[in-house]
Amino acid sequence: MKKKEVIYFASDFHLGTDGALSSIEREKKLVRFLDMISEDATTIYLLGDIFDYWFEYNRVIPKGYVRLLGKIANLKDSGIKIEFFTGNHDIWMFRYFQDELNIPVHKRPIKVVHYDKTFFLGHGDGLGPGDRRYKTIKKVFTNPILQKMYGAIHPNIGLRIMRKLSSKSRENTHMEELQFLGPEKEWLLKFCESYIRENDIDFFVFGHRHLPIDYLLSNDHSRYINLGDWLSQYSYARYDGYEFKLLFFENENGKIYP
Repeated sequence: MKKKEVIYFASDFHLGTDGALSSIEREKKLVRFLDMISEDATTIYLLGDIFDYWFEYNRVIPKGYVRLLGKIANLKDSGIKIEFFTGNHDIWMFRYFQDELNIPVHKRPIKVVHYDKTFFLGHGDGLGPGDRRYKTIKKVFTNPILQKMYGAIHPNIGLRIMRKLSSKSRENTHMEELQFLGPEKEWLLKFCESYIRENDIDFFVFGHRHLPIDYLLSNDHSRYINLGDWLSQYSYARYDGYEFKLLFFENENGKIYP
């Protein structure tokens, strides 16, 4: 008998930096979460910023994360489909996950279909109006020539630089962005509204925003879902063909916006 399809979505683990929990404790919590969902999961989408900083050299990857990597390998080997997306903090993921774990890494948003519903999936960075500074920086970071030049730097130096850049990025987050800004200011919501004018999408699912958001768009059909984060929210989403739910793992005080 074919197993019922159950899809999970999570993002913004930011392993490598401390949040409400230390990075190590958060990683252990993630392993407990993956153990829980492995009971019925058929597909897991990890939508970016899994790591707070990441750069793959030819023979070197950042130190740590062995619990998470081992668990992901185990789930993949058990038959669960897993797909990664790059975020703005782990934009320099290349072939390591593909070669070692047989897990695809998506650098751009994709559309997929489950139960005849169309999903638009991505981390969310660089979408929507405004934020020209970041969009310019992203073009620099994704330039293959510049990536190759950076790869020539010794890992001890390169990873130290990346750690500082990631820390600086978090410091630049304004306090107002830690609350729902409304339809006129939420840039990902505005992107979704613009996109549905010419495309039929049932669910837009993003990370990046760090707020658990479930918003019915103006066509009274499409929904914009933001997955929140694991720095403090421990939020994720589940879809089983009947319901799409934002949920919280070991967090009784989780709040879904707006």
